[in-house]
Amino acid sequence: MGKIIAIANQKGGVGKTTTAVNLAAALGVLEKKVLLIDADPQANATSGLGLEVQSLANGTYQLLEHSVLAKDTIIPTNSPNLSLIPSHIDLVAAEIELVDKKDREYMLKKAIRKIASDFDFIFIDCAPSLGLITLNALVAAESVIIPIQCEYFALEGLGKLLNTIKSIQKIHNPDLDIEGLLLTMYDTRLRLSNQVVEEVKKHFGKMVFKTIIQRNIRLSEAPSFGEDIITYDAASRGAKSYLSLANEMIKKNN
Repeated sequence: MGKIIAIANQKGGVGKTTTAVNLAAALGVLEKKVLLIDADPQANATSGLGLEVQSLANGTYQLLEHSVLAKDTIIPTNSPNLSLIPSHIDLVAAEIELVDKKDREYMLKKAIRKIASDFDFIFIDCAPSLGLITLNALVAAESVIIPIQCEYFALEGLGKLLNTIKSIQKIHNPDLDIEGLLLTMYDTRLRLSNQVVEEVKKHFGKMVFKTIIQRNIRLSEAPSFGEDIITYDAASRGAKSYLSLANEMIKKNN
């Protein structure tokens, strides 16, 4: 049975999609069978893996609507052992269309139940919001990775997200766990980055991943070529960071 992990933070620009794409790709390179579900209407994970968003017939929207089977939404990518359920701007409509439906929080969980055993890891790339689609992701997931950027407002909004996770644990998903807090966009030259790292580790201790994702221009460039960082530049610092994180994940989930 594959482990289902949501990558969530309602704060934008913290490295959710970068982490979703590159961690999934790194685990694929390490011979794990991985599925990435793009649950963000911006579809950056989909385009970042080189797929033409407009040309895709089925994806997360149809999955939430239960108009197609999960197995019919999965498409292969150019990254080894990595498959994708793509997103589209249509996904915005799901927030409104699901409101009146019974068990609306469980739509994604029900939809992917039958395919979970086909993968070692299933990642859900969440939108920068705590709306109904993100709620579906957190109800479907067994754990959540929370990326936190090493910048001044790093901890802003984290309390709200943790409270949301507690509410979901209490009402919808008692098995939901925090996989870890991931420090991203770390700049060794900045004193502020080091202060944020110290602060997060002081507050959250063992919940914080040992791997820290450093700022790296190659990580920013890779999506514009429709490639994950390992395909784009396996020797880069960004690739090494995500391979390190992937190894940490494997060790943790043994």
